[in-house]
Amino acid sequence: MLAPGETHRERTVTWKDRVQSAWVSVARMLGGLVPKGLYARALIIIIAPIVLLESVVAFAFMERHWNQVTRRLSESTARDMAAVVDLFVANAYVDESKLAELALNRFGLTMTVMAAGNLPAAQPKPFFDLLDRALSEEISTHVKRPFWIDTVGQSRYVEIRIRLENAILRFTAPRAMTYASNSHIFLVWMVGTSVVLLTVAILFLRNQIRPILRLAEAADEFGKGRPVPQDFRPRGAREVRQAAQAFLEMRDRIRHHVEQRTTMLAGVSHDLRTVLTRFKLELALLRKSPEIDALRTDVNEMQHMLEDYLAFAKGDGGEEATATNVAGLLNEVNEEATHYGTPIEVRMRQPSDTLVLPLKRQAFKRAITNLVINAARFGDYVVIRASTDRDWLRIDIEDDGPGVPPAERDNVFRPFYRLPNGRSQDMGNTGLGLAIARDIARSHGGDISLGESSMGGLRASVRVPL
Repeated sequence: MLAPGETHRERTVTWKDRVQSAWVSVARMLGGLVPKGLYARALIIIIAPIVLLESVVAFAFMERHWNQVTRRLSESTARDMAAVVDLFVANAYVDESKLAELALNRFGLTMTVMAAGNLPAAQPKPFFDLLDRALSEEISTHVKRPFWIDTVGQSRYVEIRIRLENAILRFTAPRAMTYASNSHIFLVWMVGTSVVLLTVAILFLRNQIRPILRLAEAADEFGKGRPVPQDFRPRGAREVRQAAQAFLEMRDRIRHHVEQRTTMLAGVSHDLRTVLTRFKLELALLRKSPEIDALRTDVNEMQHMLEDYLAFAKGDGGEEATATNVAGLLNEVNEEATHYGTPIEVRMRQPSDTLVLPLKRQAFKRAITNLVINAARFGDYVVIRASTDRDWLRIDIEDDGPGVPPAERDNVFRPFYRLPNGRSQDMGNTGLGLAIARDIARSHGGDISLGESSMGGLRASVRVPL
């Protein structure tokens, strides 16, 4: 019944939502069990259908074979018992020992004559009751007398009791005489073919996956600003070779673009610096006055802004990564920033001679310098900490200045962005320092994040892969 105010449409929608939610939950659970790697997934895609098909075919064949063979064996055993029963009934004074010897030697049946009485209660049917069904049907057809069978009690034998008017004949037959059990053949077939298929698939897929892994490594190295391995070349299947060739062409186009941009910016930088140098010379020849001092200040500020604009546009300038001692680089930054008058301390958590990794040295130094200058400009004390965290190099630059509000920490990385008040309100600040630093860090495969310093100011954290 519908709830008060509920319509059939609302109930249908609710039911569909529940089914969809249950399906999504099942899909997520199964997705968590599925391997994430391409190698394992490809093996599953190849092996699973073949093994499933073999299982269905083999089961259908073996099931039909077991049914036919079991029924034939059960029929033969029932006929043999029927012959012995007929001999026992037809000859009232037959020697029981000779009849038992005849049943054992001719039919392989162990016979015992028991006193007349009732048969035991029926035994519960086993899970696989093929033998019970087949043997019961054949005994009913050929012997045509009350009987009782036990196919479970003794695993290697089958017991059959047949009730006559004056006796009960107890027969014991080996299970192999009545039932065709070829489970081991089925298991050997399945395991053997699966092992062969798995071996072939592993050997084949390993050679197919290796070029993909090499392509991923080359792309990762290129994304970190490091040279692509010299032995890298298109290999593997046609599609993989096409992807590798496209990657190499993309790398060459990017390099060509960077070289063109660098050349253009070098020309622009030379021309503009020439003009600024003329301005300085002309101002130097003029007499000192407040107006001349103001112009000189404007020219200096213009030169500083020009350097920042060109550094931002140039990026890493196509510089190749080389093995760089991080401690030595940080000490250089510290020495060059001393003219700001702010005490700067460098702290290394690892020995200074062990922390060496491939970096675009000049570009990375520019990024750290920008962060240190930013900290020294607004703080009275700056600390530079370098450490490794698993597969990452982490450099923290902390100060005790005013800091940056959490809501503005992403905005300050935007080019030419200045905070409305407080930090970055500086006439010499172009709003490009942090943007340049993040661009360089990302060209190394890392990033820069801002947080609160332990000294109450700003903490800039640079992370690049080792």
